[in-house]
Amino acid sequence: MIPWLMDLTREMQTKFGATWALQIFDQWSFRALAAALLAFFVVVLSGGPTIRWLRRKKIGDTGLTDAAALQAASGAKKNTPTMGGILIVGAIVVSTALLADLRNFYVVLGLVVTVWLAVLGGFDDWLKLTAATRKTGSRQGLYSWEKLVFQIGLSVLVGYFAFNHGAAETPAQATGTAVTGGAVTANLVMGGAGTPSAPKPVGGAGEIFAAGGAGNSGEGPMEGDTSGAGVSDGRSTAHVLNLPLQKTYLPGEGQLAEGLIFLGRSAFIFMSILMIAGMSNAANITDGMDGLCAGVSAAVGLGVLVLCAIAGWQAAAQNLLVPYVAQTGELAILAGALVGACLGFLWFNCWPASVFMGDTGSLALGGVIGYMALVTRQEVLVLLMGAVFIWEITTVVLQVGCFKLTGGKRIFKCAPYHHHLQMNAWAEQQIVARFWIVTVLLVVLALASIKVR
Repeated sequence: MIPWLMDLTREMQTKFGATWALQIFDQWSFRALAAALLAFFVVVLSGGPTIRWLRRKKIGDTGLTDAAALQAASGAKKNTPTMGGILIVGAIVVSTALLADLRNFYVVLGLVVTVWLAVLGGFDDWLKLTAATRKTGSRQGLYSWEKLVFQIGLSVLVGYFAFNHGAAETPAQATGTAVTGGAVTANLVMGGAGTPSAPKPVGGAGEIFAAGGAGNSGEGPMEGDTSGAGVSDGRSTAHVLNLPLQKTYLPGEGQLAEGLIFLGRSAFIFMSILMIAGMSNAANITDGMDGLCAGVSAAVGLGVLVLCAIAGWQAAAQNLLVPYVAQTGELAILAGALVGACLGFLWFNCWPASVFMGDTGSLALGGVIGYMALVTRQEVLVLLMGAVFIWEITTVVLQVGCFKLTGGKRIFKCAPYHHHLQMNAWAEQQIVARFWIVTVLLVVLALASIKVR
């Protein structure tokens, strides 16, 4: 909202000589930091009244668990208010709406992802909390397949519209030849001192990906301008598959490097499902101890903030040889709000927790982190930053798979992994603090890897 107001009152600012005092709001870097602070104080100031309201409504955790060995530990958490994710999501939405440019496509889509998953998680939480009053008496909430339907549906929509938005910034053509292999067709656009051919659309039906070689990316505009951003021969860096240590540009030249792979629409949507639905569920699985999910999300969110800032700043992206995606710099405000909201929530969620975020918060946090990774083309780095999330959900998949395949054998004493450590006599505070430490180190490693390339 503030950027819109700044543009609306530009002449008035000049007339009254207020430009020097207000121009700081034109800088997304300042607004990202302001969003973090605002989100923090929104949660801290509204946390007490919200927790008291949740208690009055008897929206508290039952203290039940599917693992008998953990009943004693979880029983102490009985009646602790849950659905505290409304604090996190509310702070993110308020801070982003106020400080980000709501005319920005990526910001609006990010808010849609956040609210969609929060509503889904809230419905799941409510079913769990009211299970005792229903005939089945189940505390499982929505079935897994029901949640997946809404998560995948959202991911498909986001992938489709995000892909089209990136494609709209480039001419709908690519030089090269169509190469057919196997049962599927892959449009491979091999760069180099080109051999011209008929224009071919990128991301058509049945296409898996389009790979490109060297080309002239041109003098793209800076953040805020969408014309010609990250373009070379009709291909957009908004669609590039960013592999570890891969150079998107030729050093010092601003031209696209050889051997780049450009995702078609189908592959981009598939990546969207993996990142949004996958990260949403991974964060949800991780949310099992006081402060665990919130602390890990805050650390990962800070790393994602840096990635958004780089991706949306053409000079920085080309200097660091990573994909430049116009307008994504504004997502730094969303990432900042996420960090601030998680830190504010930790004020109440640190051990012993006064409130739990529930699925309302965890599904939204994981999903929006995955979304920002997708549109900045930094999936691999964000997966590295969020390796704790990935490991937690992997242990569940391994445990369930082993149990079914072997007729009852287990790899871990309990899954997800934080409960395995708990059953090995690790204190809850030790597990949470060490997972935070690991995440911070992974964020540093991921950011350092950008410079290594």
